[in-house]
Amino acid sequence: MFRKLSSLVVVFGLALPALAADKPGTISGYVRSSSGVPQIGAMVEVLSAAVRDLKVFTDEHGFYSVRTLIPGTYNIRVSAPSFLPALRERIGLRAGSALTVNVTLNTLFEAVQLGPLRGVADDDDWKWTLRSMANRPILRVLDDGSTATAKAAEGGNRDLKASLSFLAGSPSEGYSGVSDMSTGFSLERQVFTDDRLSLEGNVGYGEGAGAAILRTAYEHKSADGSQPAVALTVRRLAAPMGGLHTPGLQAIGLTTTDEFTVGNVLELKFGSELQTVQFMGRFTAFRPFGTADLHLSPNTVLEYRYASSRPSGALAKDTDVQATTLADDGPRVSIASFSPALERAHHQEVSLSRRIGKTNLQAAYFTDRVTNTVLTGVGVVNAGNGELLPDVISGTFSYQGRNLDTNGLRLVLQRKLTADLTATLDYGYGGVLDLSRPDVELHEARQSLATERRHALSGKLSGKVPGCKTQWTTSYGWLSGSALTPVDMFNASAGQSDPYLNVFLRQPLPGFSFLLPVHMEAMLDLRNLMAQGYVPVMGQDGRTVYLVQSARSVRGGVAFIF
Repeated sequence: MFRKLSSLVVVFGLALPALAADKPGTISGYVRSSSGVPQIGAMVEVLSAAVRDLKVFTDEHGFYSVRTLIPGTYNIRVSAPSFLPALRERIGLRAGSALTVNVTLNTLFEAVQLGPLRGVADDDDWKWTLRSMANRPILRVLDDGSTATAKAAEGGNRDLKASLSFLAGSPSEGYSGVSDMSTGFSLERQVFTDDRLSLEGNVGYGEGAGAAILRTAYEHKSADGSQPAVALTVRRLAAPMGGLHTPGLQAIGLTTTDEFTVGNVLELKFGSELQTVQFMGRFTAFRPFGTADLHLSPNTVLEYRYASSRPSGALAKDTDVQATTLADDGPRVSIASFSPALERAHHQEVSLSRRIGKTNLQAAYFTDRVTNTVLTGVGVVNAGNGELLPDVISGTFSYQGRNLDTNGLRLVLQRKLTADLTATLDYGYGGVLDLSRPDVELHEARQSLATERRHALSGKLSGKVPGCKTQWTTSYGWLSGSALTPVDMFNASAGQSDPYLNVFLRQPLPGFSFLLPVHMEAMLDLRNLMAQGYVPVMGQDGRTVYLVQSARSVRGGVAFIF
């Protein structure tokens, strides 16, 4: 009797896996837009090499269900009118199991973002959450427990993004500024599953013919969360005039970056740029950079940051205009006695950031050491003495200042007043370069430069007009005295703003969306509207010129987003 019972148990044990293997499974879920609206009649295709393709449609609640599926690996493709297709790959279905796969669909315009495409944009300057896929920010939780997020579901991103902009005006960034008229472009292509290849640039014409900037980048997302990237940037800038019979500045930069997290507590991002500059000779610069963020709590971040070059201007970061951003990242070159020099910098910073509801706070201490500091001047000058580099495109010139060795502190307060209005207040205290005596001649200005301590207070408002969808940013920066360099030269926080009065507007325009998938936007960039901070000095020809921290400029144009 015992032998018969044992045999029956063995037979039943061997037959149980076979019976379970034949038990079918189910895949179901909800299909919604990025705002959480259920999509009725969306087509859901279940693809597998083992079975024929199955097609179902969502009901009035956006729900779909595919039953009687044999165990295996499946791909799900979802499509609906006016939306980009979404693909969920490598979904493993076990015998007898029921999987819930929710899919979020994005429109073409929702997926497009204007600006240089150098990787996943990090709009949260405070780094409240780690940039891992597992901690993607949630906009809201739906009734059924699913979430609507700022990004499309996995596989819902577009394979190709592009933008084209036409800009005119004067950036007034000194020698290395882009043309007064230029065409900017960006193109991004997703390759394989987790890699991205991008190309962006700006080509000048008109008076600035010959100025061009081109950058190509490749980024890979690893399974462990790291994101190694490599970028190659080539710059050719128009030759200076006024007696300097030399070719234009040419520069090639190779940048490598990587970022990863350690234990969901420590976030590391580091990289370097190797830059070779050809101008009245050849010289090379190696520029490392990096940050280490320690998340003390979900709302508190302690960060150490090292930088060896100035960050892009505040409005360049806020507006994402290709021409301005690429030019700000270029080499800063000056000459003295016909000898060129490259500005070199070392910045170290320790900051503590805290979020309390809708309010963000930051306190930081920094040290700066800058050699061959490049100053900006405005006025008609003669470059025959080999002491300055005129830029006929922007109407400014670059002047070589003394070294700057200083330290300081920063306090930032940011408050989200409404859903479409954010206010930021930034206080800084540190050293700047300034003239120790007035009425100095230009060729003696370098000897008269000294490091002075200054207070700086700036306020910034940014928002969006709900009806017409106008995006705007306006800021004003006050200084306790004259200064030729910023108080907080390497400020990259949410409080970063250009000195004095600045305004930026971006307005969507009626386009040809009914014919072509193109979105149009008009842009206007106004800097230092009241021409403040102009320090007069006397040129060799008796004319008065000005050394400035920020030159007044007007720049605008139109962009097409595909």
